[in-house]
Amino acid sequence: MSGPTVFSQNRICQMLHIRYPILLGGMAHVSRAPLVAAVSNAGGLGIIGSGGMPPDILVEQIAQVRKKTDRPFGVNLMLMDPNIEEQVEVVLRGDVPMVSTGAGNPAKYMDRLKEAGIRVFPVIPATALARRMERAGADGIIAEGTESGGHVGEVTTIVLVPQVVDVVSVPVVAAGGIADGRGLAAVLALGAEGVQMGTRFLASAEAPVHSNYKQALLKASDRSTIVTGRSLGAPVRTIVNRMTKQFARYEQEHRSFEEFESLAVGGLRRAVYDGDTEDGSLMAGQIVGLIDEIKPVEMIIEEVVRTATELLQEGKL
Repeated sequence: MSGPTVFSQNRICQMLHIRYPILLGGMAHVSRAPLVAAVSNAGGLGIIGSGGMPPDILVEQIAQVRKKTDRPFGVNLMLMDPNIEEQVEVVLRGDVPMVSTGAGNPAKYMDRLKEAGIRVFPVIPATALARRMERAGADGIIAEGTESGGHVGEVTTIVLVPQVVDVVSVPVVAAGGIADGRGLAAVLALGAEGVQMGTRFLASAEAPVHSNYKQALLKASDRSTIVTGRSLGAPVRTIVNRMTKQFARYEQEHRSFEEFESLAVGGLRRAVYDGDTEDGSLMAGQIVGLIDEIKPVEMIIEEVVRTATELLQEGKL
C-alpha cells in the first residue's frame, strides 16, 4: 500500500518508526532473521526471539537481520533465560531499537536500556503487572491473552486489553487470538493501538520452521489446542498431539517434576527443526483454526491492513 494510511498518527507507528502497528511475536527458534526481516520490510516490526539463544548466536542474528533490512526491528528477551545478562549486553552493544520482555520483571535492566535509547515493551498477562511496568519506565505494554500460543496467562484478550488500556497511559499492543484484519480492528476498538501476532506468521512462507509444523497449523481447528503445565505453574498452549496427551496424563497422575522435564525438554526444537508432529511441542494459539493457507509475510500484512482499514473507514465498529 502507498500513501498515507489510517495509522499515520498511530502512537506505536510513530514511536517505533514503522508503517503499520503490527509486531511479530518473539517466538523462540522461529522468530529469526528471515522472518524478522520480512515483517519489518513489509511495514511491521520484526522481533528476534532470543529465548534459549546463546549470546554469540544473538549477535549473529542481529547482524543477519541488518543485512536483510534497513528498517527497525526488535529483540524479545526472556528474563528467566540463563544467558539473560549476556543477552542484555548484546542488545545494548547492538544498537537494537526496541526490546520486548517476558517471563520476569525487566526493571533491573530498564535504566540501561532506556539510556541506550531502546524502547521497552514488556509482555504482561494482568493489569497489576501493566501498572508496575509503566512505573518502571516501559514505553508501551503488550497485553497478551490466554488465547495465545506458547506460555500463557489466565485472562482472555478481549477482557484483558480494555482493562490494561484503562490503567496505563502508554500505548497498548494486544496479543493473543489475532490473525487477520478483523482482529486488528477489534482490538483497536478496545483501546489498543497495535497488535502482536505469532501463530499467523508461523504459517508464512518465510517462517524458518519444518513444513510438517506448518501443515499441522493448516489442519488445526478451533479446538485443536490444549494448555498443559498449569499444575506446574508454567502453562503452555500447543496443538494436541501424543506428547501433550502424555503430559496431561502426567499432570493427572501428579508425576515428579523430573518426569515432566524429561518429556518436555527439546520439544520445541523437535517440532521446529525435525518436523516431529507427535512428540514435538507445536506451539500455536487458538486462532490457528482460522489459518488455511501458507502465505508470504508481505501478503499477510497487506491483507490485515486492508481489512482493518476498510472496517475502520466504513464505520462498522
